[in-house]
Amino acid sequence: MKKTLVILFAATLGLAACNNFKKGPGGLMYQIHKTEGKDKIVEGDIIKINAIQKTEKDSVTSSTYDIQQPAVFPVSKKQWAGDISDALMLLAEGDSATFKIDLDSMAKYSNQPKPATQKDKYMIFTVKIEKVMHKAAGEADSTFQKKATEFFQADFKATVAKHKAAEAGKIKNFIEDKKLKVQTTASGLQYVIDAPGDAQRATPTDTLMVNYTGKLLTKKSDGKENIFDTSVEKVAKENGKFTPMAQYGPRPFTLGRAIPGFDEGLKLIGKGGKITLIIPSALGYGEGGMPQGGITPFSPLCFEVEITDIKKATGAPVAAAPTMSAPATR
Repeated sequence: MKKTLVILFAATLGLAACNNFKKGPGGLMYQIHKTEGKDKIVEGDIIKINAIQKTEKDSVTSSTYDIQQPAVFPVSKKQWAGDISDALMLLAEGDSATFKIDLDSMAKYSNQPKPATQKDKYMIFTVKIEKVMHKAAGEADSTFQKKATEFFQADFKATVAKHKAAEAGKIKNFIEDKKLKVQTTASGLQYVIDAPGDAQRATPTDTLMVNYTGKLLTKKSDGKENIFDTSVEKVAKENGKFTPMAQYGPRPFTLGRAIPGFDEGLKLIGKGGKITLIIPSALGYGEGGMPQGGITPFSPLCFEVEITDIKKATGAPVAAAPTMSAPATR
């Protein structure tokens, strides 16, 4: 009986939250969580924003909190009533809100058909406006752009410095939390060989067939592992990274074509081998990161790697490693 009452209470809260959404133009639904009462965002403003994007089933598809890097961009002219620009213009610096963007309206006005696999009616964003740069009345575009660029460059440098200072702690905490008994190479790569595989080791002319899962060392805001790429279909589906067009399964690599830490790790095991790699940023994507892959500057990485086969060259050119969605390639 008690469990039934708890479920009923939770359902009532969910219904109340739904009823708190207001209707906007173009099918937009919105709920303002907090407002500072400052001047609203207008077209052309440059904003710094933290945002979580979810499906209607509450599955997180992207989050700036997970990569610890807010987004900075100019607010563009709205393309249709109820689009994301229209939604953002309801807010000001310091405000937070949840928006439901109507996907049918998006498809209609953007002239891009809604994917056949997309069953949701809404794309859901929960946002916090961290900073707004307004263009002053009569201010020249060049002056405004210079002012905004200088501010956000300084802000980005401060964020990068925080990432750099936190890197060693992230590595230490990850190893301790996982209770890993790591070995360390001269380069700083830390690793655990889960299975050494056979005695054969790859040479630069070999093609290695590799299964891998790459993750950040900090967990996502929902407590799950922060996986950014994988060749394993089951892992992709379980972590919201599945792409129907991707070809899952072992992928071809050649030595010298991956980030240094990944490349070094491949040399430590043979066919059938499995290894866990803890890669410091100096052996990964360094101070530049890999923004399109969700890897921020000075991000240490973990890769779980399995070599399923080592194919010797037969005189034909060796296949290059493929481009990955959030890659281990340089």
